Amino acid sequence: MKNMLIDKVDELSARLCALRPLNAGELKRLREEFYIENTYDTNAIEGSTLTLRETALILQEDITISEKPLRMHLDAIGHRDAFKFIMDIADEGEALTERRIKEIHTLVLMRDADNRGVYRSVPVTIRGAKHTPPQPYLVGPQMTNLLADYGEMKQSRHIIAAAAEFHLRFEGIHPFIDGNGRTGRLIMNLELIKAGLLPVNIKYADRSKYYDCFDAYYGDGHNPDALTELIAAYEIQELERRIEIIENKNGGTPQ
Repeated sequence: MKNMLIDKVDELSARLCALRPLNAGELKRLREEFYIENTYDTNAIEGSTLTLRETALILQEDITISEKPLRMHLDAIGHRDAFKFIMDIADEGEALTERRIKEIHTLVLMRDADNRGVYRSVPVTIRGAKHTPPQPYLVGPQMTNLLADYGEMKQSRHIIAAAAEFHLRFEGIHPFIDGNGRTGRLIMNLELIKAGLLPVNIKYADRSKYYDCFDAYYGDGHNPDALTELIAAYEIQELERRIEIIENKNGGTPQ
């Protein structure tokens, strides 16, 4: 079925590629702004009470927020480091592997030396979810199957649709004891960047829409369309913002 949002993404992506790129300093500034906002939103979804300003102070100024727990500081730093890591490895173009996933998780869960980068060994439940994650002994095999299926999905679907279903299934497996949401959203962005798109930031304010995507998938025959459309809408916002910045800078002159 034709997806108008996906078509819009492709149109804007081609338009962005036709413009003169920003220089290294300008890109660095935009990336720093993005990872601060992304760190704030992704950790807020998981329960952090750090404000956007507090997150910026921690990440840019190394300031400790006295009334906030140490774990929230470490979660902010860990996510920032993990985001920088996915930016570093995106250009390698390698296929997604369990090793890379565990490396990302190791950075995300830097505050938990015993569980970072290690698949869980105990059963878990997801509060309020319609789906129960598999028993620990099934995590490894299901992750192997997911990665194999993902390779096929990328061949037959738009990357946004493939990344959306990967994310839905990854969170359903819930392979780690903690940090699954943050790790999963970073993996999604890694895959978007590898495909030449911009990373997206799922807003804390949109968390209900985001959760509804999982209910739609696990309660409606594993249909990933809701999350596909949410990611596509975010991608459109990022592309339009980047195009506007470049056109304001150089008048939109093609390369």
